[in-house]
Order: sequence, then C-alpha cells, then structure tokens
Amino acid sequence: MFSWIVSNLATIVICLVLAAVVCAVILSLLRAKKQGKTSCGCGCSGCPSAGICHKEKD
Repeated sequence: MFSWIVSNLATIVICLVLAAVVCAVILSLLRAKKQGKTSCGCGCSGCPSAGICHKEKD
C-alpha cells in the first residue's frame, strides 16, 4: 500500500489541489449568492432572466 502511494504521489497531490480549488470556487459562489450578488458579474437591469433569478418576495 505504501509503495502505491509513493509511486502515485504526484497524482494524489494534483488531485488534492484541484479538489481544494473546486471547493474554494463553490464556497465563493455560495457566499456571493448569500450576499445577494449575481454570479454573472453584471447588473440585472438589462437581463432577460432577472425575473427568474430574483423573484419578488410577498
């Protein structure tokens, strides 16, 4: 088992780094959504899908 880990160490490290980057992106998107920011980076005034993203609260 230890020899398998040593022989695949580079692949394991790269996979861990990629997983950390994906997690950071997801967390960033969730925080932005929680703060009410849009994910596209532009304003909603000219967006045809603004009604879908930001439904009116009753």
